[in-house]
Amino acid sequence: MRIAIASDHAALDMKAALVDWLQEAGHEVSDLGPMTADSVDYPDFGYKLAEEVASGRAERGVALCGSGIGISMAVNRNPACRCALVSEGLSAKLAREHNDANVIAMGARLVGIEIAKDCLDVFLKTPFGGDRHQRRVDKLSAPQVEGTSA
Repeated sequence: MRIAIASDHAALDMKAALVDWLQEAGHEVSDLGPMTADSVDYPDFGYKLAEEVASGRAERGVALCGSGIGISMAVNRNPACRCALVSEGLSAKLAREHNDANVIAMGARLVGIEIAKDCLDVFLKTPFGGDRHQRRVDKLSAPQVEGTSA
């Protein structure tokens, strides 16, 4: 699978460990940065990651920052991305199965590397459930509030 990964400075070590782990598992990984521990702005890297996924250059994305919150917000600004902030395997599974998430976000200050690997493994292996979930996922890219008039 083609996977793009990006972080901010707070998640640099986790990103490096996950890049190695993904490559060892046979995935093609595009590391979008940063490459040093110098302070950076997570939105810049979240937007870059979102563009990789939205363009189809990556099938899935991994977004990392200190909490995972800020970078997930940046990724979700792109309507083609469905980024789910997860902290354990069940949320990673449901993000794929129910929401067809194409990007996973985690906080390096909140989630250890082994849990991050487990979340990512589950995320990559779980298929989208489709059926009743498809209607809801379709609405994520074209928001309209039912029951309101224009």
